[in-house]
Amino acid sequence: MLEKIFESALWQTRFMVMLAVVFGLVGALILFVIASVDIIGSFTDTVAYYTGSASFDDFHALILSSIIGAVDLYLIGVVMLLFSFGLYELFISEIDAAKEQESSSKILAINSLDQLKDKISKVIIMVLVVGFFQRVLHTDFNGALDMLYFALSICALAVGLYFLGKVGKK
Repeated sequence: MLEKIFESALWQTRFMVMLAVVFGLVGALILFVIASVDIIGSFTDTVAYYTGSASFDDFHALILSSIIGAVDLYLIGVVMLLFSFGLYELFISEIDAAKEQESSSKILAINSLDQLKDKISKVIIMVLVVGFFQRVLHTDFNGALDMLYFALSICALAVGLYFLGKVGKK
């Protein structure tokens, strides 16, 4: 009887995961709002620049960097969503609303920790790629060697993304 009580209590501790689920969703919402505000800021900067009410030193790089930064925040928000949905489905229950919709995507269907890890790692790699391109915008190339390094880094990214696309496919 003591064993049954202990096992029942142990099983109920899985609901502690709800803290990670709820705060993961809150984090995703915050990231989506911040990214959206950044995009709106880019829009207002663009309007100000083209109407002549403001001038920027390197306007195109500034706007492009701002938009890439927002995309980066959106991707991290997606990581938080995947994390929250995955933990919920693994530890608490399947999401019935997602199963009821015929048009629902299988991207949020998580059946194991390995599957959750794979989905999150792919999005994190995309975040790193976006961050790389954002940093490239602010890089000064001072010679042929710098350009060679730049070309090699793009080649390495392309090869890495190619093999990332091959993962899980037969």
